[in-house]
Amino acid sequence: MQNTEFNTGVIKPVECAKEGFELIKSEYWILFAIWIVGAMLGGVSFFIVTGAMMCGTYYAYMRKIDGHAASFDDLWKGFQWFGSGLVVMLFIIVPMIIVYAIIYVPIVIAAAMGGRMSQDEMIAMLIGAFAVDFILIVIMVCVHTLLIFSFPLIVDRNLGAFAAMALSARAVLKNLGGVIGLLLVNFVLVIIGYLALCVGVYFVIPLIIAANVVAYRKVFPRMDDDRRYEPPPISAYGGG
Repeated sequence: MQNTEFNTGVIKPVECAKEGFELIKSEYWILFAIWIVGAMLGGVSFFIVTGAMMCGTYYAYMRKIDGHAASFDDLWKGFQWFGSGLVVMLFIIVPMIIVYAIIYVPIVIAAAMGGRMSQDEMIAMLIGAFAVDFILIVIMVCVHTLLIFSFPLIVDRNLGAFAAMALSARAVLKNLGGVIGLLLVNFVLVIIGYLALCVGVYFVIPLIIAANVVAYRKVFPRMDDDRRYEPPPISAYGGG
């Protein structure tokens, strides 16, 4: 039986960021390479392998934070959880695609109509689209926040996709203040990265991942059984 217990009230956002940096700084560059290669492969594959790359990235960072040496080969271990990772990514990406299609396809069609729509009608449509867009972005941020622990749970607790998402949501809701604080700290790091000629944002991502993994470890303490890194059975991919 998988261990689905978790701690509450243990996330201290600034301390998570500091601890994450201290734990990865000795092997920062290899961990940087792991995340950026994984992100690039996910992008060129039209997100098909993004879930596996996310699992591999979290696998590498989690092992480092658990006291192991970082290895680039850890990235490819993510394919062990390809099915579960894909389901989680589809759950994240497909609603976004549908939402943006609903919002922006009518605008494109209206623009193609040219003179058939007045300027006032076009402005009204744009304002409505942006208002709906803002509301949906807020909703999606809330949903994605609930799933912040999903990939680590797939790797660390051998959970299937839906079980990992459900447990992640429960843990986040029980640690909501700490998670929100962590997201704010991550946002500040992103802003600092953008201020560093924009390219700096790429160099703060490993710090953000490390902070998230440290927070995860506070909520879900390390299991002594290293078999937790074995992939789940195929039947778990559909719903844990």
